[in-house]
Amino acid sequence: MTGTPAGLVGKPGAPDPKRRLLRWWPAVALVVLFVLPYGTVEVPGLLDGPVGSAGSLQLLALCLLFGGLATGYDLLLGRTGLLSFGHALYFAAGSYATNTFLREAGLPFWLAAVLGLVLGVAVALLFGAVSLRVTGIGFSMVTLAFAQAASLLVSRDPGGFTGGEEGISAPGDALPGSLVGIGNTANLYWIALAFLVLCLAVVHRTTHSPTGRVWEGIKENERRVEVLGLRPYGFKLVAFVVAGTLAALGGIVHLLLTGGSTPATTTSEFTLSLLVMVVLGGSGTRWGPMLGGILYTWADHRLGDLANSATVADLPGALRVPLSQPLFLLGVLFVVVVNVLPGGLAALPGRVRAARSRTRTTGGDSPAASPAPTERHDA
Repeated sequence: MTGTPAGLVGKPGAPDPKRRLLRWWPAVALVVLFVLPYGTVEVPGLLDGPVGSAGSLQLLALCLLFGGLATGYDLLLGRTGLLSFGHALYFAAGSYATNTFLREAGLPFWLAAVLGLVLGVAVALLFGAVSLRVTGIGFSMVTLAFAQAASLLVSRDPGGFTGGEEGISAPGDALPGSLVGIGNTANLYWIALAFLVLCLAVVHRTTHSPTGRVWEGIKENERRVEVLGLRPYGFKLVAFVVAGTLAALGGIVHLLLTGGSTPATTTSEFTLSLLVMVVLGGSGTRWGPMLGGILYTWADHRLGDLANSATVADLPGALRVPLSQPLFLLGVLFVVVVNVLPGGLAALPGRVRAARSRTRTTGGDSPAASPAPTERHDA
């Protein structure tokens, strides 16, 4: 009789050490992101300079901002099943309202930011209360109509507050000194990182609450939720306002990062970009929208540089014309990811594990992979 050393026997039901280590990767990633401004490492092709340089931090901050914004938008699309085409409206409301309070009322930044956020929440509550009176495609069309009307008002600038098609810059003397200038880019980067962490925490907390379970039921079968005695309207309005609040806060962060408010953030194309980010990353997943927002924002900036590079300019006309258009390159990237990874980037680890599992199974079942039987001679 042979025995196995007790130290090699795992306890029944004991957690897998690999799983325990994987639980720590978000904390490790957060620490890495936090110390990036101190880095001097260069990543050729991904960034134009060291990760701690002002230009690199500006791009990374925008990536983090839109990663958080896509995460908040997925609270509607992936968690509740609401396809809104007007999410840019609340983002722009936070930015323009804060900027207007700074310029016209001369308020301190933090007070202007609070009032801008409150206004963004009020706009989300008002428009959500109206839009959610209808469902399905009707809801999407109503949100699109609100967004188009707001975008038209901003670009026409009837009140003289929005700057029209030129937008308006934030008054530098009204902003905190620690948030102005190239030397303070790291502070802006940390604000964008804090916004991303806040969005992830809010979405995770709400989706794992009793309200979040109702959202899941609404997405699967809204009629069944009604049969259970619950009113979907109220729950959908909560999701709409929470997502709108995160978007308005993102607009304030964007105002700090870019130094102004631009009408490009009011258009339906802006919301469509959020939709693409969510689909790229994986709708309804914890990390997918964040990854999609980061990838899309990085590609939007870097592919523009590629399109205007000398390498593309020297290509034959048949290749130069399409490759010189950043939107064409983004469209190709989107089509490739959707076809290769139907579930988005979030589905990639699962597909890799499934492929490894099939490989092991196939290798174990093949005659060549099975060890030859050996004779056992007992003394």
